[in-house]
Amino acid sequence: MTQTGREPTVPEMLAANERNWDARTPVHAASDFYGLDGSRSCADWMAPFEWADLGDLHGRTVLHLQCHLGTETRALAEQGAAHTVGLDFSRESVRQARRLATGAGPSLEFVQADVHDAVTALGGRRFDVVYTGKGALCYLPDLARWAQIVHALLRPGGVLYLVEFHPLLNSLGATPQPDEEPGHLRLRRDYLGGRGPLRIDNASTYTDGPPLERATVSYEWRHGIGDAVEAVAGAGLRVEVLRETDLLPWRRFAAMVPGEGGWWRLPEHEPKVPLMFALRAVRPA
Repeated sequence: MTQTGREPTVPEMLAANERNWDARTPVHAASDFYGLDGSRSCADWMAPFEWADLGDLHGRTVLHLQCHLGTETRALAEQGAAHTVGLDFSRESVRQARRLATGAGPSLEFVQADVHDAVTALGGRRFDVVYTGKGALCYLPDLARWAQIVHALLRPGGVLYLVEFHPLLNSLGATPQPDEEPGHLRLRRDYLGGRGPLRIDNASTYTDGPPLERATVSYEWRHGIGDAVEAVAGAGLRVEVLRETDLLPWRRFAAMVPGEGGWWRLPEHEPKVPLMFALRAVRPA
């Protein structure tokens, strides 16, 4: 609710998210989690299957939507792309991303803009690859609108590559019952959308570091995999790959063990469930 007692509008919720990410960014930039001091490489945030799905990036133009600190953006640029652009609505995130990119040269660029304004902010440029995900879709109120924007950002023959946390992962929480082991995973939140935005007021963020001192409120929207596929196909993109994986780029749950490429998965004695999914789609020529 707003101070006037009414429900916030979607623009007001998106503005709250922007303030929240401006507040989170200094904590993230200083965290061991991201390791921007050199303790982690940008490539750590890319799974082996991502490079296989993306293919050769040499000579291609790449756009990373909702890029935050630009870790994956830089990893994409380091794969030989002719020009790579990261876009994020958070002024503080873009500032930190530019700092991280120091020395990378003019082939790596960062733009501050809301993803809904990306076509205008980028001057109508079109790209060979649009990359996005890893915590992006939950901040989009309307996937159909987003997919139309992606379509406009792609050249004919261009590729959308979405790598996102699985809706099942977003539904899970470590909530032990008296007769259960600590850390036992249970469903706590909706898998499917339809109930409107989820208001979150939390001073903690997902990295190590101090709590937020301001702008602790954010809003998230739930989207099932079917919602993502329907939006992408409805925008005129042809889905080529849809994969689910049990890998995560960080140790979300205490029981997780190392997997391929420095990523993490649940141990063998736990049920094998999807934690992320990837979708590749092409704008027909």
